[in-house]
Amino acid sequence: MPPSKGTGHPLRLLGAYAALLAVIYGLVFFTADQSVKPKLGIDLQGGTRVTLTARTPDGNRPSQDSLKQAQQIIESRVNGLGVAGSEVVIDGDNLVITVPGDNSGQAKSLATTAKLYIRPVLQAGQPVNKGGQPQPGQPQAGLPGQPGQVPPPADQPNPAGNPAPAPESAPQGEAPQNRVFPQQAPEPPPGDTPAPPAPPTTSPAPQPNQNLTRAQQTQKEIAAAKELRQSKDPQVQQQALASLDCSKPDPLTGNDDPALPLVTCSTDGNQVYLLAPSRIDGQDIANAAANFSAQQSQWSVDLEFKNSDAWAKLTEEYLQKQIAFSLDTKVISAPVVQQGPQLGGRTSITGNFNASTAKELANQLKYGSLPLSFATSEAETVSATLGLSSLRAGLIAGAIGLVAVLLYCLLYYRMLGFLAGFSLVASGFAVYGIIVLLGRWINFTLDLAGIAGLIIGIGMTADSFVVFFERIKDEMREGRSFRSAVPRGWARAQRTNLSGKTVSLIASAVLYILAAGQVRGFAFTLGLTTVLDVIVLYLVTSPLMMMASRSPFWAKPSVNGLGAVQELARERKAAAGILASAGKEA
Repeated sequence: MPPSKGTGHPLRLLGAYAALLAVIYGLVFFTADQSVKPKLGIDLQGGTRVTLTARTPDGNRPSQDSLKQAQQIIESRVNGLGVAGSEVVIDGDNLVITVPGDNSGQAKSLATTAKLYIRPVLQAGQPVNKGGQPQPGQPQAGLPGQPGQVPPPADQPNPAGNPAPAPESAPQGEAPQNRVFPQQAPEPPPGDTPAPPAPPTTSPAPQPNQNLTRAQQTQKEIAAAKELRQSKDPQVQQQALASLDCSKPDPLTGNDDPALPLVTCSTDGNQVYLLAPSRIDGQDIANAAANFSAQQSQWSVDLEFKNSDAWAKLTEEYLQKQIAFSLDTKVISAPVVQQGPQLGGRTSITGNFNASTAKELANQLKYGSLPLSFATSEAETVSATLGLSSLRAGLIAGAIGLVAVLLYCLLYYRMLGFLAGFSLVASGFAVYGIIVLLGRWINFTLDLAGIAGLIIGIGMTADSFVVFFERIKDEMREGRSFRSAVPRGWARAQRTNLSGKTVSLIASAVLYILAAGQVRGFAFTLGLTTVLDVIVLYLVTSPLMMMASRSPFWAKPSVNGLGAVQELARERKAAAGILASAGKEA
């Protein structure tokens, strides 16, 4: 900040702002191989709108409290994923998620119920829609101290030198299998005619009744799936293992009973599992974070449990056995416990994760389960035609306003108006570069409301110049020269400007906290331009005026437009002299 007496070094202050611009645009051009254009919101570039229909186990309408809770959780996930410019609104019994861009998968993933249960694995096998051996690379969970591992095939040696653990269901005297498959009947001796397989005792799936409402049909599907896949009858469990088709939508998603066994699929559909009742609820997870292991060159999701004793007891009981992490009924990982209980109740889920999918899963587990299960009833692409027309109109209006401000400054303040215009251009360069960087770092998207905030910020910046110039006039009316009036006027103007900017910044912060959707974009850009206005005022406008005050050219009344003020100061001085002479004579 230059001192009030004008003894600062204007060139140093201008150099500091030039260095700031160099850093900003250095980051813009050299830190990433991306476009140097800012990311646009859904109203400018289009995007995806996904409608989610709530499903309740009893088929009744969801309560408004549960819908509001689900809305808050999904909004927290949006913030955790860094998806800017998104909206989550309640529309009747539905939630409508709007995400900029053409990736509808990101919007759908935000509505994952994320009901996590940890269940022991009783049996595993191949789904009816898959053939051949399981494909490698399925996500596995690294349990205490060990990354997730898949036992090697029977015809290959174990690289660690340890034999693969035998499953519980392997009969005595037989070679242990690497994976547990549904129990097969023994082959008949040679020469005997095999008996035909007994038909399944379950009745065929009933056809949908057109007279049933959607809620009633959903309830019927969930009840039928629970009866078959969560039965305690071993025979029904084997039938469910043999008949489960992992390629079809799962009506049990988010609706399984953790107190009952469960027959389900892995997330990739390559395996089916018979799982025991849940031993640990996902609500017991204290923290979840995505981390990259440089040693193993892979991403993982690290979990920390609130009740470390429950986790330690489970890993001790199932040492060298499989336990499954089931997320929304699907098994995301079924590792073999390689090590006994560890202190702290920590574990990690590893597999085919990248930075995005690991962070997505960690946030889903971290921000909690939704109180409802949702089905995607509609996903559509939103056109940006209307938004681009509005953007064009807004930019034209902003350009007209900027030109009008500059013309006013030129007509009223003469050449000082050029200094105001230069400051506005310097502020505009900084704003553009920062918005580009924020789009890369936090996925900030510029929408119409944000552009409105920028245009208002231009007016506020021009207002700062007016306050400064008028304070200079006040000093010159008191008889001071242009050279001495500038530093004194700056000392008076900066207090006024700082008070006004503080009020504007507080209003922007309150609006950003309390508002939602595009209004937050308006508040963000308004606050950003307010902060940059102060920086430009101290590092650009003030140094330029200090340099102008020391120049004989800028001191000319015909150049700075202050001739009338100087003439008024001379008249006041002359009148004061006449009054003083008259007083002496009297």
